[in-house]
Amino acid sequence: MLFRTVAVAALFLTAVVSQVPAQEKERKLKRSDLPNAVQRSADAQSAGATVKGYSTEEDNGQVVYEVELTVRGHGRDVTIGADGTVLEVEEEVAFDSLPAVVRTGLKQLAGSGTIGKVESLTKRGTLVAYEAHVKTGDKRSEIQVGPDGKPLAHPED
Repeated sequence: MLFRTVAVAALFLTAVVSQVPAQEKERKLKRSDLPNAVQRSADAQSAGATVKGYSTEEDNGQVVYEVELTVRGHGRDVTIGADGTVLEVEEEVAFDSLPAVVRTGLKQLAGSGTIGKVESLTKRGTLVAYEAHVKTGDKRSEIQVGPDGKPLAHPED
């Protein structure tokens, strides 16, 4: 009976795992590995910054490139399309520098949790959200609000 239960469980797990789509993992690159258009955008975005690294991954079926930077002591990650278009910028911001409505919105969503690192999320040149890392006891999570401080209808990736 035990063997049969284990066999059924194994078949079930195999079926479930095979349903999970394979996703390409982030792959580290050198600047020279970037396409020319991506190199130009990466160079423009990294002016005055320290480049920590380059990588590539597949995002919703599209190959994208990421440049990880440090600017005046804080992190900045820039996602660039294969054609050189800057798709997204995630930039660490000081909580105290946020607009009051954003601080209030993040505090409300965090509840009793402690807010850690906060990043602004800009997509195609438009600020779309602020994301905060929250620690509640031993649990870590991320919360997001829009530029107006209100919770988002759907999370920004």
